[in-house]
Amino acid sequence: MLSGYSYTVVERFMNYVQIDTQSDPQSETHPSSEKQKTLSHLLAIELLAMGIADAHADGFGYVYATIPSNTDKKVPVICFCSHVDTAPDCSGTKVRPILHKNYNGADIILPDDTKQVIKATDYPYLKEHIGNNIITASGLTLLGADDKAGVAEIMDLVNYLMMHPEVKHGTIKILFTPDEEVGQGTAKLDLQKLGADFAYTMDGGELGTLEDETFSADGVVITINGVIAHPGYAKDKMVNALKIAGEILAALPKNEWAPEVTEKREGFVHALRVDGLAEKATLEFLIRDFETAKLAVHESRLKTLAENILNQYPKATMDFVVQEQYRNMKEVLDMHPQIIQYAEQAYQRIGLSSVKEPIRGGTDGSRLSFMGLPCPNLFTGMQAIHSKHEWIGVRDMEKAVEMLVALVQVWEQHSPLA
Repeated sequence: MLSGYSYTVVERFMNYVQIDTQSDPQSETHPSSEKQKTLSHLLAIELLAMGIADAHADGFGYVYATIPSNTDKKVPVICFCSHVDTAPDCSGTKVRPILHKNYNGADIILPDDTKQVIKATDYPYLKEHIGNNIITASGLTLLGADDKAGVAEIMDLVNYLMMHPEVKHGTIKILFTPDEEVGQGTAKLDLQKLGADFAYTMDGGELGTLEDETFSADGVVITINGVIAHPGYAKDKMVNALKIAGEILAALPKNEWAPEVTEKREGFVHALRVDGLAEKATLEFLIRDFETAKLAVHESRLKTLAENILNQYPKATMDFVVQEQYRNMKEVLDMHPQIIQYAEQAYQRIGLSSVKEPIRGGTDGSRLSFMGLPCPNLFTGMQAIHSKHEWIGVRDMEKAVEMLVALVQVWEQHSPLA
């Protein structure tokens, strides 16, 4: 623990999650939802109040801020990053956070919908929080710990460093992004303005986890062009694109190759969205694998499956479009081993053993790494994300702040005199 310090992370978190910042995957604007800017502007105001002179939110909802160096050493510029948006998967409107003091290990019945029960058998990590405080939503919404836990932890880091100038560190950049949950978290980011050498996203889970590897990811859109005719006179004329799309979905394997039946380092093809009319239908897929080369294998298999269905309908046509989304950040991070080594040292200083594991998803860190800003992912404590059962332990949040304070000191201590 940070001796003598009154943490602000819980108070900040409880406030931030009540602000609806859900992003919109169907929007083409930046940010995808204007309401994300409400939190961005609040964060900029709070940073200014702490004494961060250049803190501001731009027109796209990004928050930039700088904590100046207070050392004579030549320290690389480090950025800490979290995203303000919450997932479209579950409502983020009128979140009511509940602080459960001295958790006793029992199942937690959420009061606003008593059918929503966070069961200790479903979430074994709960047992590590017995006797400590945890935070949940009320049963009608997600909580928003993904990633407002990271936001609150970074804000508490800033608060601590501004109150304790005796803690030596180099220049630190703070970055809060919109639209991470819809894959657009870096779409309008100005890296030159940010001016960082290395970065860490605060977007991880259990205490002690340290993530330097993500899926590589593509998106696929299959467009089925059928043949339309008046349904009363459609015999031997109509080719229904919706039915062809349904056959493609039905032909997908049931016991392999899908997110609901894969784990660990297994890749998958995920049917994400279907839309259309009898004349034209579209199918959207997510393609994921830890080995980038395997994406093409999955895509070829999917294309062949779809073509086999289309071959039964000679009058119909198909467009198959692949779009790159992000790549496994380990490909970049392995070229900068000190980023992980210094994080591991910071964990050790606060009594944690780092647990390295791949992320079965992606973070802003994936895109940032390939944009030239190497960026692994650190724990925040968030659990059961994107669901009404989402929860987080106060101990984990405070430990994350302590880890960040240690991390900036590790970087400073390893750096040479200017």
